[in-house]
Amino acid sequence: MKFAILPLAAAVLAALPSVGLAQDEQGPGKDVDQTVAKPRKPSGEPDAPPIPSKLSKKAKPDTPENITTFKSDVDVVSVDVAVLDNRGHFIPNIPRGNFRVLEDNIPQQIKSFGKSEAPMTVCMLIEFSARFQQFYSYTWYQTLQAAYGFLETLKPEDYVAVIAYDMKEEILSDFTTDKRKTYEAMQRLRIPGFSESNLFDALADTEDRMSKIEGRKAIVLIASGIDTFSKLTFDKARHAIQDGGVPIYAIGLMQALRIMMEPYMGPIAQMDFLQADNQMKTFSTETGGMAFFPRFMGEFPSIFQSVAQALRNQYSLAYEPSNKARDGKFRKIKVELVNPATNEALRVTDEKGKPVKYQIIAKAGYTAPREVE
Repeated sequence: MKFAILPLAAAVLAALPSVGLAQDEQGPGKDVDQTVAKPRKPSGEPDAPPIPSKLSKKAKPDTPENITTFKSDVDVVSVDVAVLDNRGHFIPNIPRGNFRVLEDNIPQQIKSFGKSEAPMTVCMLIEFSARFQQFYSYTWYQTLQAAYGFLETLKPEDYVAVIAYDMKEEILSDFTTDKRKTYEAMQRLRIPGFSESNLFDALADTEDRMSKIEGRKAIVLIASGIDTFSKLTFDKARHAIQDGGVPIYAIGLMQALRIMMEPYMGPIAQMDFLQADNQMKTFSTETGGMAFFPRFMGEFPSIFQSVAQALRNQYSLAYEPSNKARDGKFRKIKVELVNPATNEALRVTDEKGKPVKYQIIAKAGYTAPREVE
């Protein structure tokens, strides 16, 4: 399949004006009244039961089912931790004594510990605007390739919702395990409607919606990282995302195309894209997620595997914070792997005794509750 590279290159250098489309050719609508966490229902209809996200029966007996959520309004703080090797594979069988949790650099006593495998509850947040994703352009194809490719990796018991955003976000499909409904909703991602891309507003709103859902959950963000004129600033969106506490796994678009067009881009355009990458990295790191910036389509399978490994297989830790103050301040969390005999960083080796580089994926912190007057 061939794509129009020159028109796309122009799109990278400057935003294209929105094109008037017939009603049946426009992109997603702009009705955002219903929420992902709780869809609209007719008056008088009882609330639907919460989305299940129970642990697998394979989980160890000392793993409480309710510590997979992260709550700041109780006396016990729970944190889900994934330990991945340099290939994105989950490292199992790490004993409890090798984990150390620091809150504001103060060691905390771990009250409960367990290993678990649970279904995923994922919201795909997809940038789909006429700024970069004109019909049949390379970025349009890359966006659909990433979205459909991730859907293919989900298991039958996983819940998924799809939200597309340009000037505003719209729920294309609510949480469901029926992948046919999700694929039907994805058919609406054909011709974008507006040239704006309000990332901060869409991400903060989605975090707020997702925070109402119990269980193991995450946001998979497929976007360029560019924000045009959101109502929220970067700092306000960052605080909202920290309060939401939902991990963000970001997949950056147009990496190869940007490298190809660097000689033709001005310093301002280059700075905008670098800032966009840094914003996505910040959102991901501070929520306990990961950020990926693939240059080739062939990198998508390994990215999806890393996301699934980090979400589906985790260590569940819970501790009672030593700081009992209810001051509403943000408290930093750091999870380390240590050798208790030497108090040094834990050395992990493979079956041949060679050292393995690993990364610890965990939430960067939480906001303490305030006293209720």
